[in-house]
Amino acid sequence: MLKTNDQASLNIFVLTSDGQETSLQDTLGSYVVLYFYPKDNTPGCTKEACEFRDAEAEMKKLGARVIGVSKDSPKSHQNFADKYNLNFELWSDQDHQLIEAFGAWVQKKKFGKTYMGIARSTFILDPEGKIIKVWENVKPEGHAQEVLEFLRGKIN
Repeated sequence: MLKTNDQASLNIFVLTSDGQETSLQDTLGSYVVLYFYPKDNTPGCTKEACEFRDAEAEMKKLGARVIGVSKDSPKSHQNFADKYNLNFELWSDQDHQLIEAFGAWVQKKKFGKTYMGIARSTFILDPEGKIIKVWENVKPEGHAQEVLEFLRGKIN
C-alpha cells in the first residue's frame, strides 16, 4: 500500500459515473480525499458514502475534493449516487489498475474462501498529487469525520 510522502499514480485512467474517462492528473491543484471501497449498495459502503456526503460541503470549503473508487460499473455508481443523493464523484475502476497502484487490491478471506478484493482505505493527496495521509483497514462509521478533522488541521 502506498504510504505518506509517496507520489500518487496520476496517469491511470478510470471512468466517472457518467462514463467519462478521467485520472488523478485531472485533480491536480486541489486536495483530494481518495477513498477505495468494496461495493456499491452494501451496508458498510453505504454508511461510509453517506458520511462522506454529509461532510462533503465542509471538505469542499477547505479545498478538498472527495472521490470514491470501486470496481463497480459507471451505471452502478450512478444508481448508488442517485439513491443516496451522493454529492461527490464515484470512479469506476473495473480492471482495478488504480486500486492496485495504491495497494488496495488485496487477498481477502471469507467463509474459508480466499479471493482478491478491495481493502477499504483512504488517501489524502496534496495539490501536487503527493500522499499526505493514509488510513488502512478503515471502519466506515465515523471515518468521514476523522478525515474532516485531519483536513481542518492540515489545510487551515
